Amino acid sequence: MDTDVLIVGAGPTGLTLANELRLAGVPAVLVDKLAQRSTLSKAGGVQSRTQEAFDQRGLLEPLLATGNYPIGTAHFAGITLPLTRDRHRHPWRSIPQVVIEGFLEQHLAAQDIHVLRDHELTGIAQDEDGVTATFARGGVVRSRYLVAADGGRSTVRSLLGAEFPGRPGTMTTVAADVRLGGDDQAMTHARSEDGHWVSVFPLGTDPQGRPLRRLALGGPGRSLPREVPVTEDEIREGLRAVFGSRVRLLELRYARRITNAARQAARYRHGRVFLAGDAAHVHLPIGAQGMNTGIQDALNLGWKLGAAVHGWAPEHLLDTYHTERHPVAAAVLRNVQAQSLLMDQQGARDPDLTATKELFAALTGLREVQYHLDDMLSGMGIRYPIPGAEEQPLVGLPAPSRDLGPVRSHELLRRGRGVLIDPDDRFAKVAARWQDRVDRTGQGADAEPMLIRPDGYVCWAGNPDDLEPALGHWFGEPR
Repeated sequence: MDTDVLIVGAGPTGLTLANELRLAGVPAVLVDKLAQRSTLSKAGGVQSRTQEAFDQRGLLEPLLATGNYPIGTAHFAGITLPLTRDRHRHPWRSIPQVVIEGFLEQHLAAQDIHVLRDHELTGIAQDEDGVTATFARGGVVRSRYLVAADGGRSTVRSLLGAEFPGRPGTMTTVAADVRLGGDDQAMTHARSEDGHWVSVFPLGTDPQGRPLRRLALGGPGRSLPREVPVTEDEIREGLRAVFGSRVRLLELRYARRITNAARQAARYRHGRVFLAGDAAHVHLPIGAQGMNTGIQDALNLGWKLGAAVHGWAPEHLLDTYHTERHPVAAAVLRNVQAQSLLMDQQGARDPDLTATKELFAALTGLREVQYHLDDMLSGMGIRYPIPGAEEQPLVGLPAPSRDLGPVRSHELLRRGRGVLIDPDDRFAKVAARWQDRVDRTGQGADAEPMLIRPDGYVCWAGNPDDLEPALGHWFGEPR
């Protein structure tokens, strides 16, 4: 074997996975077909759960220190959810994808892990022992496992012939990175009476300290073929149709047309090859849910691949990647399709749709509705089908951060290992059998006992008799 894991694609998903494998002590090779990293912002928002995961790895503070990334308010279909702003430890933030990619790539480089660029994959073949990947320039890499993190038009997925069912794009909208001038209060979700609409989100500032914004626009007659270039005049016309003279374009940095295609791979695992990120699911980019879902794919898969390479993974463990992550992305596709419909992106102004949105907007005034939508959009409501989830409120959910005296519980996950919180030292003898892969702490007299997987999800709480089976289920036979 040349390496244990070959990661194809150096976007947020691939870079996050490379860092997870580094923590697991697993050699990996990370390749990308681009000769240099993209400078386009692409996605622009980071969910609470993704920030929590970065914090669990000690990466959030240094990431936030790289610039000015404003806190935003969650929205569903352009309807703001103000009651959710302070619900979670880490509120929604606007951090461009290009910043996250640059930060993660530099972090890996500091650990002597470098992206091999200008490596275009042309073929893969797998057998019972590993995967052989060939590249356009004649290179060959042999690995135990291969992970496709190479985007919505995944070469790996194509070479596998993997099913990618769903709906093709039926329309396009414009997405652009811009500097705007004029009325700051107007720069939000807005719609004209004739169906034209504009959405504006903060993207931090440029090196001169000037505010940057992500802009999306659409409406009647604005769904043009994807290959038609977006012009400054088109942006100006779209702004004028909604804001009049209150908002003007100062600078267009980048623009593209995006479609509402919605597809998801039927299977995330194909033998020794796994699909992650946009290679596994694509949808209209609303709320940066694609980037966040991809990062969380990597967090789920990384420690499991590490366990398989080190030889202690239970037989079922790698299969849980599909069973846990496939439903999550399916739910994202559904909420994005619902938002797209309610936003009336083609400006049809159907009276039935207008009535539906008015009713929905009224319902979002209810605290319970806002909290439900926030749990869905923030990622904090994800609950994996983990044994015991039916009986124990914490099991299957992201682990809460608890004060354990000298540290908080999330800080214990920075080694990428399992964590047993055992405040009464009741389970020291049992935990000692798994001490090579699970850390135990007796700190925090008021904390409830819980077992946390390396990806930050609770896999046991409550019944003492269930702890040893849970350790075996997730961390294999003890040594």
